[in-house]
Amino acid sequence: MELELESFTLCTLMQLFTNIPFGSTLCLSLAIIIITLVILTTFSSSLFLRWPKIITFFCSCETCQAYLTSGWSKTFDNLCDWYAHLLRNSPTKTIHIHVLRNTITANPDNVEYMLKTRFHNFPKGKTFSTILGDFLGRGIFNVDGESWSFQKKMASLELSKNSIRSFAFEVVKFEIKDRLIPLLVLSKQNDCVLDLQDVFKRFSFDSICRFSFGLDPMCLELSLPISEFAMSFDLASKLSAERAMSVSPLIWKIKRFLNVGSEKKLRKAIKMIDILAREVIRQRRKMGFSSISPHKDDLLSRFMRTITDDTYLKDIIVSFLLAGRDTVASALTSFFWLLAKHPEVESQILLEAEQVIGSDYNKDLTSYEELQQLHYLQAAANESMRLYPPIQFDSKFCLEDDVLPDGTFVKRGTRVTYHPYAMGRLEEIWGSDCFEFRPERWLKEGLFCPQNPFKYPVFQAGIRVCLGKEMALLELKSVALSLLRRFHIELAAPPPHHHHHSTPRFSPGLTATFSCGLRVKVREQGTQQRQHTTQPLHHS
Repeated sequence: MELELESFTLCTLMQLFTNIPFGSTLCLSLAIIIITLVILTTFSSSLFLRWPKIITFFCSCETCQAYLTSGWSKTFDNLCDWYAHLLRNSPTKTIHIHVLRNTITANPDNVEYMLKTRFHNFPKGKTFSTILGDFLGRGIFNVDGESWSFQKKMASLELSKNSIRSFAFEVVKFEIKDRLIPLLVLSKQNDCVLDLQDVFKRFSFDSICRFSFGLDPMCLELSLPISEFAMSFDLASKLSAERAMSVSPLIWKIKRFLNVGSEKKLRKAIKMIDILAREVIRQRRKMGFSSISPHKDDLLSRFMRTITDDTYLKDIIVSFLLAGRDTVASALTSFFWLLAKHPEVESQILLEAEQVIGSDYNKDLTSYEELQQLHYLQAAANESMRLYPPIQFDSKFCLEDDVLPDGTFVKRGTRVTYHPYAMGRLEEIWGSDCFEFRPERWLKEGLFCPQNPFKYPVFQAGIRVCLGKEMALLELKSVALSLLRRFHIELAAPPPHHHHHSTPRFSPGLTATFSCGLRVKVREQGTQQRQHTTQPLHHS
C-alpha cells in the first residue's frame, strides 16, 4: 500500500518553535531529531523517491507558496478574504490548497452534494475529530454516526417544543431588561467607550447557561466580572482552531506530547473547562431535574434524564456553549457594526417596529410570535450574516474517491471545505451588488423570503442543518430591537497604536471574532437619529 506522508517542512519547524519558552526548546529539538531519525529510518525508500517534492516544500504552486509564506497578508487583512478572492476568480468556484490537502469550494452545487446528496461520504471525519477532540470531545459538532444521530434526535425533539421556545424567550427577555439595558444606560451616562463584542459574549454566555443548564454565571452584571470559565473557553476555541491551520498535525501533536507552547496553554484551559463543566453537572443534580422540578425546562435537565455518563454530558455542555455563545455574539457584533455604517437600515428597522409594536419605545416584545412579524428585521439579520457569517467555513473529509458536480476530483482522505464567507461575496449568487449591505434582497412584497440554503449555508444545510437556528435568530432579533429602540450606537475611534480599518479584522478561532473588539459610544435614541423613519419602508 502506498505510504501517505503528511507535509512536514521548514515552515512546519518554524511554526513548531513559535511561542515556546527557551527552556523547553532543547527538549523539543531533541524530540524532533529523534522523530525525524525514526521517520528516515523507517520510510527511507519512500522518502527518497519523493525527495523532489520535499525540497520544494511539497508544492511550488503560487497559492500554496502564498499560504506557506503568508504572502497573502500583503494584500488582504484576513485569510478568509484571500480565500474569497481566489474562489471568485476560479471558473468552478473551487480551489485547492495542496499543502493542506484541502479542497475549498463556494459552488452551491458542490455544497448540496456534500451536505445532502452524498452526505455519508463527507462526514466530519477522524482527522477533524482529532483536532477538536480535546476541546469538544464527543459533542454533537465533533462526531458522526450513531453518537451524532442520538444527540441530534434528542436536541431536535426538545428544541421543537413550544414550552422550551417560550422558556428561551423569557430567558432572553430577562437578560435584556435586567442586565443588558442597564449596562448600556450606565455607559451612556458615563460617556465611556464600550466593547460591544465583549458585552454580547457576556450576554450570550449568561443566556445559554440559563437556557441550557438552569444556572446563572452573571457575567453581564454591571461590574462586568471576569469569568475564568469564559476566558478558558475563548482560549481553548482559539488554540483548537490554530491546530487546524497548521501545515502538519505533527506540529501540535509533538507540542502536546511534550506539553509545551500553545498545547500547554490549551491543556490548562481545557482542564479548567472540565472542572467547571463537571461542577455544573453536580449542581444540576443537586437542584434536581425531574419532570416536577422547578428547573425542569433547561436543556441539560432533559439530557440528564437519559444520559448518566458525566464525561459525555460535559462534552454536550461544551458543544451547547460553542453553539449558543460564540455564534450569537459573533452575529450580533457584525450586525451592529454594519448598522453603525448604514443608518438608513437602522431607521427602517425602527419604522417597522413602530408599525408592529407601537411608538412607545419602552414597550417590550410580548411573545415569540410578535417577533416573527418583523420581516425587515429578519431580512437585515440574514443580510448581515450573508456578509459576515459567524462560522466562516466548515470542513468535511472525503471517505471514498468522489467527483463533485463541478467536475473536481476529490481523493479519499482529502479535506473538503465549503466557505459561506466567500459565497456571500459571489456575484453569480447575489448579483453585482453582492458586496453591499442591502436587506431588501431578502424581501418580496414586504415579506421575508428565505434563500436556497445551499447558496446560503450560514446555518449549514441538508441533514446537518443547525438545530438552534430559530433560537439564535430569536436572540439576535430581540437584542437588536430592544437596543435600537432605546439607544443609538456609534463606532468609537480605534485604541492607540491601532490602525483604522474599513472592514473588520478577525482573530483565529472557531467562530468569527473582531480582533480589536467593537468599540462604541452609546447615545440616546432621539429624533435626530430617527429622522429617516419618516420615509416608508422600501421592499423589493
